Amino acid sequence: MHDSFRSVSRRAPWRALFALALLGAAPVANASGLGGGTVEGEPAVADCSRPAALRIQSHYESVRDLRARFQQETRSATLGAMGGVDLRAGGEVIFAKPGRMRWSYETPEPSLVVSDNETVWVYDPAAAEAQKLPLGPGFMSGAAIQFLLGEGDLLADFEISAVDCAERPLRLSLVPRRDATYERLEVSADPDTGEVSETVVIDLLGNRTRIALSDVRINTDPEPSLFQFVPPAGVRVLEALPAP
Repeated sequence: MHDSFRSVSRRAPWRALFALALLGAAPVANASGLGGGTVEGEPAVADCSRPAALRIQSHYESVRDLRARFQQETRSATLGAMGGVDLRAGGEVIFAKPGRMRWSYETPEPSLVVSDNETVWVYDPAAAEAQKLPLGPGFMSGAAIQFLLGEGDLLADFEISAVDCAERPLRLSLVPRRDATYERLEVSADPDTGEVSETVVIDLLGNRTRIALSDVRINTDPEPSLFQFVPPAGVRVLEALPAP
């Protein structure tokens, strides 16, 4: 990681980019039919993974943009083992295909993450600092947020299993098929509509980030200016070079 981004990676807004299964993480199964099959001599077990995955795919294919309130909780694996307390944040998120997003953090302090599908800005008003990162080809490869931004593939990206088919909402466990910045995702969705209400990302160190959505509105045609960012006067800009 570029040196200018080491500090921002420890802040809640930056975690949103890589910890977000949020809304659109695409549950995926193996081509033979999600859920692994049966062992000879044992009774077949009903698997709800495939129909749930297909409903989620269908739902988000029809979504041009989405606006919602969010609550984010991040628990450190190290602090958790020591009885640590979750880090909590909240605010409003807006997504628009392709690749545009705006995270407006309101608590515990104001901050902003904005992407126009070419550049990501992370703005910290309290520090009078803005981080700028080019969103080059492949940047989101393997990322949980791909699907919501119109790039995910339900039948190729994840191995999927249902935690309990009787649950409402249904909770799915997703393991990425390719190298990723996280170990697995957990997605809670309405099995009838495919709408995702909550996601949990478990990263490679065992840290857990949970995001719960409320007051979800779709296809409201947000203003394009919401996905642009111009640093205010006096704000220090730290710019990262494109990854090789």
